[in-house]
Amino acid sequence: MTSMTPSVLIPIAPGTNRNAELAIAFEAAGAVTAQVPLEAIRTGETKLADHQILALPGGFSYGDALGAGRLLGLDLSGWFADQMNEAVEREMPIIGICNGFQALVKAGLLPGNQLASLTENNNGRFECRWVTLSPRSSRSVWTSELNEDLRCPIAHGEGRFVGDDAAQLVAADQVAFAYVDASGGPANGSYPANPNGSDVDIAGVTDASGLILGLMPHPEDHVFRRQDPLRARRNAEAGTGSCLGLFSAGVKAAAS
Repeated sequence: MTSMTPSVLIPIAPGTNRNAELAIAFEAAGAVTAQVPLEAIRTGETKLADHQILALPGGFSYGDALGAGRLLGLDLSGWFADQMNEAVEREMPIIGICNGFQALVKAGLLPGNQLASLTENNNGRFECRWVTLSPRSSRSVWTSELNEDLRCPIAHGEGRFVGDDAAQLVAADQVAFAYVDASGGPANGSYPANPNGSDVDIAGVTDASGLILGLMPHPEDHVFRRQDPLRARRNAEAGTGSCLGLFSAGVKAAAS
């Protein structure tokens, strides 16, 4: 990668609604962004090769008509398979958030070494509130600059991560983020710290290369202090829980 400012491609599918916030987060981290309809990629008007980061935003792609992220996942593994394969080969940092995470899993890009899925929350209802995340993976380029727990919102009804062997992902250092309680203690699968019942409290996973990250919570919604509803109660000693470092790490990896 040259010294130019990394460009982030943010594809927009019908039903995507978190692209603007994701663009703001990456721009705060020093990147430039391009929010592009999928049709422009399909026709060749925009090429993945012209960008240095791929970021799949949240929302309800294609209305989640056949299941959360399924149709966007088919786009990635079908229409855009050649471009995705080339991006992986040239070691492009890739992130998928919420619906974008679901799409990466459905496309087979995450976790990459076993079958996994994101299915209905254990409590059977949509969860929309703030959670605490503990960065876990030393493998992921996206977590390389994080030295404290993060605070950010969730907004999903199908966020429960289930895999063939979640313990294998832990052993392989592929659990990028785990849900913890507000004090940083383990969630141990318990609600409300673990909002959906994910295996071993998984909130996000990385592939074996450490370049592809998927997570259910929305870190793009806490890159500025003003976004934190508890900012008046928190102090510097307690840490901010800001997620800006996640995006900065991705931008740094793309620029190196």
